[in-house]
Amino acid sequence: MTGGAATAERAKGRLDQWLWFARFAKSRSLAARLCAAGLVAVNGIAVRKPNHPVRVGDVIVFPQGGWEHTARIVALGTRRGPAPEARLLYEETGPAQRLADLAPEWLPLLADDDSLPEEMDRGAA
Repeated sequence: MTGGAATAERAKGRLDQWLWFARFAKSRSLAARLCAAGLVAVNGIAVRKPNHPVRVGDVIVFPQGGWEHTARIVALGTRRGPAPEARLLYEETGPAQRLADLAPEWLPLLADDDSLPEEMDRGAA
């Protein structure tokens, strides 16, 4: 492989691998599952393949915990390094946004009896 071919090859990388390198997913298989579920968007287009090519400058939108993050790829990386190294791979384009809260009708199913408001208490007549 020539030097030019190696440079052109590193001009793009796999989406699941980048999410793992940047520490947005705990494992590469989890990153692949996020992609396969259609929960990750690259440049505004939902992606369903973990091997989707990403390049420097691409904007990625993805869920993490209860938040939706938007980040611009600054570097592709070559390994999953420590957190300070991972932060060099992206820049956040804005604050994380809270994902939609559960509908109010689901709250009684998920809450403990003593944490429910009095009018929703199952024991109230």
